[in-house]
Amino acid sequence: MGFETQDVEVKLLSIMRILNGSLRPLGARIVSRRLEEHGIKLTERTVRYHLKRMDERGLTRLVGQRGGRVLTMEGIEEVKRALVRDKVGFVVSKIEILSFRTNFDLQNHTGSVPVNVSFFRKEEFSKALHVMSPAFTRGFCVSNMVAVAKENESLGGITIPQGKVGLATVCSVVVNGVLLKAGIPIESKFGGILQVRTRQPLRFVELIHYAGSSLDPSEIFIKAEMTSVKRAITSGNGEILANFREIPAFCRPLTEEVITKLKEAGIRGVLVMGDVSEPVCEVSVGLNQIGIVLLGGLNPIAVANEGGINTENHAMSTVLDYQDLVKFEEL
Repeated sequence: MGFETQDVEVKLLSIMRILNGSLRPLGARIVSRRLEEHGIKLTERTVRYHLKRMDERGLTRLVGQRGGRVLTMEGIEEVKRALVRDKVGFVVSKIEILSFRTNFDLQNHTGSVPVNVSFFRKEEFSKALHVMSPAFTRGFCVSNMVAVAKENESLGGITIPQGKVGLATVCSVVVNGVLLKAGIPIESKFGGILQVRTRQPLRFVELIHYAGSSLDPSEIFIKAEMTSVKRAITSGNGEILANFREIPAFCRPLTEEVITKLKEAGIRGVLVMGDVSEPVCEVSVGLNQIGIVLLGGLNPIAVANEGGINTENHAMSTVLDYQDLVKFEEL
């Protein structure tokens, strides 16, 4: 981009990515807050200075006097091109941030939980609910608690576009967050496609390592139509979205306690927990580590996609208060 220093370039790109990830114009104050959530501290005044510089370069434009800024087409293309090496591992960063922001109380069932947000066309949403219902009732989801928002409303700061309906589903990162708060270190390894046979998890057939990816694996697999979640539900044989984590072996007793309490709260994200240093679903595990397989939170959305319903997915996108969620059956 021809900026004076690499440090300034990184800051400007960080601001541009915040704008690129928003569905509405943002002002300096909101940009500053969102940067802080990503570990970047820039004052509102500094952000405003950088935004003016980007206006001059044609990368952003002001929408109304107080309406905030959006990226221009040139700015969008710049975000796609710039600092590719910096994008690698972006998914791991998102997991860590959402884990930190998760403060779900296992006793009172209150606090924030991480969610995925999916958009449906208004005219298809009723059909989508019907198609997805078996995934929720048969347990092919992290939780049957969801949130819905209409066009121009928001879910955790994400504004629903015109002509769309937004659906928030609980993300498997809730397990990371709750374990983290319990003092249990957990390493996120990859997202994948898990083969299910006779209703039992068999093996991973596709893997994308978080550390080497700038995109969420579940979004990729859904868009590529690589799942057969509906078939797994109806026949017991199919391929579903799942994630792989590792924890230190000595943490197993406490981890089992936390998982039990999560289930009591209606969060059933853990599918398999292996033995010490033993492979899980044909995936090798580190020395003195235990492998854990988590259900993908977007499995119900994958069912809708398999049914020919158009979806736009934003995995691991934000957090919502658990008490603001409702049971899927109530929709």
